[in-house]
Amino acid sequence: MAELTVVTDETFAREVLASDIPVLVDFWAQWCPPCHMITPVLAQLADELAGRLRIVKINNDQNPVTGRDYQVMSLPTLLVFHNGLPVRSFVGARPKAKLLGELTGVLDDLALPA
Repeated sequence: MAELTVVTDETFAREVLASDIPVLVDFWAQWCPPCHMITPVLAQLADELAGRLRIVKINNDQNPVTGRDYQVMSLPTLLVFHNGLPVRSFVGARPKAKLLGELTGVLDDLALPA
């Protein structure tokens, strides 16, 4: 299972906005039980979607600027970025099969090769 990259307010632009491939950003917090439930699912998806989608985590409590900039109001919030812009958001934990289907749909909509 992939180890998810941790980004911060300081590294967000370099790691996410400047990425050559789409990036799913998991906004989470230590106190959030659903955030902990979705972490292993995201690690599995990072392996399965490697090369098509990068998955990173940002602790919203420790990095409030990025969450504020993207109007993150609930945790977990998952934002998909492509070419430096948010293109899709998901709020709340969901089963792996559902999230995989949603992410595959996003990647297909972006017309990215498999």
